[in-house]
Amino acid sequence: MKLTKETLLTLHDIEIRKDTKHFIVEDLKTQEFYEMPLVCIDALDLIRKGFNLGEIEEKLIKAYPNEEIDLVDFGEQLLELNLVHSVDDEEIKHKKEHNSKLGYEWIPSQLGRVFFNKYTNYLYGLLFIVNIGIFCFQPSLFPHYKDLFVFDILSLNIIVLGTLSLFTVIIHELGHILAVRSFGLPTRLEIGHRLYLIVFETDLSLAWKLPSKKRNILYLAGVCFDNAVLFVALMLQLFAPIQSNLLSGLIGLVVFDVIIRIVYQACIYMKTDFYFLFENLTGTYNLMENSIHAIKSLFSNSKVKNKELFHGEEKIVRSYSVFYIVGVGITLGLFFLYFLPQLLYMFIHILPGFTSPISDIYFWDAVLFSIQIFVIFGLLIYSYGKSHNKKNVEN
Repeated sequence: MKLTKETLLTLHDIEIRKDTKHFIVEDLKTQEFYEMPLVCIDALDLIRKGFNLGEIEEKLIKAYPNEEIDLVDFGEQLLELNLVHSVDDEEIKHKKEHNSKLGYEWIPSQLGRVFFNKYTNYLYGLLFIVNIGIFCFQPSLFPHYKDLFVFDILSLNIIVLGTLSLFTVIIHELGHILAVRSFGLPTRLEIGHRLYLIVFETDLSLAWKLPSKKRNILYLAGVCFDNAVLFVALMLQLFAPIQSNLLSGLIGLVVFDVIIRIVYQACIYMKTDFYFLFENLTGTYNLMENSIHAIKSLFSNSKVKNKELFHGEEKIVRSYSVFYIVGVGITLGLFFLYFLPQLLYMFIHILPGFTSPISDIYFWDAVLFSIQIFVIFGLLIYSYGKSHNKKNVEN
């Protein structure tokens, strides 16, 4: 549909909120959120008042003499974002519907506020400092790779690790869910991936309904609960009279799992909790996408300007781009230097089990271990396929 300066646009119902640097525009129909500068907000206001694109352009050129104003191009962008209800009274049919229904509204918001309020926020910070102090004074409590192997039977180690990891992950995501519910917002839990890692993800998209400072609570909530679990495990290791090697090993495995998760969250070259926290603190959003665009432009003769960047964000994106490249390289290096050799080590020790008699426990250890590996890779392939299909639908 071709737009002209005489075109009249009608928008969907939208809500506009001031953010750190610019404004957040929410499409109340689809619950999608868009960051826009003040000039765009003024344009939206004039559209809603019934002016055509040419009239709006004239007004904005006078109000913003140093800005490049092209209302036809802006109108086409609004069409791409599905924010336009009709063009010259002709209704636009959009394929994009509401987001998948969010849930967990059965959790009382009062319960969320028990765990996340102005007092508990300081408590979580204190726990973080105490945990660091414990490791400084008792470095022997810091996890070792051998903490993974509680049993001689490899498949049993994977079952125990998977069970404990599932338990601690649910606690982590419960932190996000309770934080979201503390503000009376719905959410959902999904399965996703970060490179070769399978993860659970709490939908925090409605965090954009909140002011910037309050969004930080949602992004940090999972790590807050991680620190609480870590504190309890460390207290057990320090003060509980544990005589059982098995119980001691399981507690050590919990410490190992939680530490890995917290360190993993600090890998902001992936879209971890700390990545979104970093975005929120800098007020520079879509950092990963804009950084990939910047990286591609380095290897391309085309110098196409990234229209999604606002004035002053180029330095932050360039800095993040360097961190992105180095970070991905380090992660892949760790995979080939640590995770892959560990996997090969386990296979080398498990394969002889297939030559054992069917009545031998090591034969069934090999069978069960192989099934576990196939399930893990199956979940990873499923996550990548789901992500690929989602991108195709959006395009």
